[in-house]
Amino acid sequence: MLEIEQKFEVQSFQELEKKLALKKVMLAKEEHEVDHYLNAPDRDFAKTGEAFRIRRIGDSNFLTFKGPKLDSKVKMREEIEVPIPDGEAGFQDHLKVFIALGYKFVAKVSKRRRTYSLNMEGFSIALSLDEVETLGLHVEVEIVAEEKDSARAIAVVQKLSEELELNHVQPKSYIRLVLEKMNG
Repeated sequence: MLEIEQKFEVQSFQELEKKLALKKVMLAKEEHEVDHYLNAPDRDFAKTGEAFRIRRIGDSNFLTFKGPKLDSKVKMREEIEVPIPDGEAGFQDHLKVFIALGYKFVAKVSKRRRTYSLNMEGFSIALSLDEVETLGLHVEVEIVAEEKDSARAIAVVQKLSEELELNHVQPKSYIRLVLEKMNG
């Protein structure tokens, strides 16, 4: 499956939430996500455009690998996410395994995420309003789709973004922005 998304910087969520209310789009979930990014011992993910993380959402834990970005008008890449045991022990045990295998901790990205779900032109869309620690407010418009449907999914992401008047595209990932901020 491909993750097809576009991220936008915003000053406030207020106008966007008004537009969503007019469209009768309801809040699906509100979560605190903490992503711990790791770099592989055999290659530099910053150079290959890949990403590997352990994500904590409340008590739940997930391993996520994101493949290199594919050439596109929006951010598009393969994403593989698998659940791992819940709780602090599940998180720490998996982190220890990867560190023992030579992976290096890179940085942490922490955010409060409010996700709205809607359907448009046959796609399920996740519209996330993110308050990212040290980075401010962002909105992500995301569809997960089969490769054969990617062109249509890109068009839908762009169409919804235009309808919601999301204008300030941020092409960089949260981890890239956090690392840039850390390095001055």
